[in-house]
Amino acid sequence: MHDTRNSLALKTRTKVIDVLAARLADAADLATHAKQAHWNVRGPVFQQLHELFDSVNAHALAWTDELAERIAQLGGSPRGTSAATAKASSLPAFPLDQSDAAKLLGALSASLAAFANAARAGIDATDALGDAVTADLLTRLAGEADKDLWFLEAHGG
Repeated sequence: MHDTRNSLALKTRTKVIDVLAARLADAADLATHAKQAHWNVRGPVFQQLHELFDSVNAHALAWTDELAERIAQLGGSPRGTSAATAKASSLPAFPLDQSDAAKLLGALSASLAAFANAARAGIDATDALGDAVTADLLTRLAGEADKDLWFLEAHGG
């Protein structure tokens, strides 16, 4: 842990960093899921889904940055490499040989829901630890993920 003048106790910061690190891995993995769908979608709604999947990717990448920066603020060292992400992600595996729009929508919806649901669990965990700042961050990310999930599900995902 790096030194910081943050008033949260070291034990609290360590536990919060663990929550954040898990969500960082999920967000980074989610970004790759969305990009995989973006690259491979085919069919009559290609353009609309191509753009929607790219939007989910952009949001997930922004979330990785916010999660990593919060880890650093608390004195931790973010681990965001592809190897670290692959080892730590809790998201379901994403199909690599799929181009069917409906199946990609379903798979990306499952990944996004898993991220949002885990973020919601993190809200409660970090709130119980006394870190309202991290709870607020996770609340915002869960809300943004819920909106993206709504868009995917409205398309049949």
